[in-house]
Amino acid sequence: MESRKNGHGKVLLGHLEQDILEALWKRGESSGREVFEGVSRDIAITTVLTVLERLVSKGLVEKKRGQEVNLFRCAYTREELARKFSDEVFRSILGLSASAATAAFVNILADIHPIELNRLASLIESKKKELELSGKDD
Repeated sequence: MESRKNGHGKVLLGHLEQDILEALWKRGESSGREVFEGVSRDIAITTVLTVLERLVSKGLVEKKRGQEVNLFRCAYTREELARKFSDEVFRSILGLSASAATAAFVNILADIHPIELNRLASLIESKKKELELSGKDD
């Protein structure tokens, strides 16, 4: 997962945060020491624990206080987190210029995954029908 930041600075993932999330996705619920062992970097365990606490405060990791150690787990699956970040980033970009962002998205999609253009067209038609039925087709 690449570092992502929305236009308002709410979401920012550094490389260590990404590595910690990867370790948690692989291991599942883990102690801080287990996460530290899963992150292949030459850093102190206290650094990993500090970053874990930051991820907890961002709502990306959940912490369960145990009698001897705290256990951590991802609050989102990889797909859910990608969807959450995508939603925040797209909303921010569309807020600047919906027409420019839409055109850029279609061009990039055509370059990278042209087969997805058909899926996008289907999703658009489906959403248009949904909006018409709900009376929100203004």
